[in-house]
Amino acid sequence: MRVPLPPGTYALGPENGTLSVRTGRTGAAAKAGHNLLIHVTSWSATFEAAEDPARARITLEADPTSLRVREGTGGMQSLDDDDKAGIETTIDEEVLERRAIAFHSTSIAAADGGLHVHGELTLGGTTKPIELDLAVGDDGALGGSVVVKQSDWGIAPYSTLFGTLKVVDEVEVSLDAHPA
Repeated sequence: MRVPLPPGTYALGPENGTLSVRTGRTGAAAKAGHNLLIHVTSWSATFEAAEDPARARITLEADPTSLRVREGTGGMQSLDDDDKAGIETTIDEEVLERRAIAFHSTSIAAADGGLHVHGELTLGGTTKPIELDLAVGDDGALGGSVVVKQSDWGIAPYSTLFGTLKVVDEVEVSLDAHPA
């Protein structure tokens, strides 16, 4: 299978794509919390496309302080700007602790409708293997998501109210981009 992008190096970032994180909530007080949609607002990736997908490469770096709450669903009341700012500060200082976020592919193979990517994700100061599928559109658009279990990277999911309201350990990270 051939990738529908001509061989070459393609730049990805907020100007031509969205990198997002979706969280859920759990615990006895889960009704008080929100499921969040968070956008990473400062990130860059490179996709080196090749005739043979096995020769393709992907790298990504994201600023851990650039996560911005875009939406909060559920909860007892709507999130206001102060609530969103408080969540962002908590992510910076307590969850990610301003530590680097990076990914690089270690192997890529053709898959139905796109690519199956093996790589290494650095998160919370820990680097571990991860794999994901990327759909590649006829127009070269890239899209996919992967579930990241925070505790696998040494990150304790955020909790409050004496542990009765917690962010679920598994968060979904999604990419939707149109390479330039």
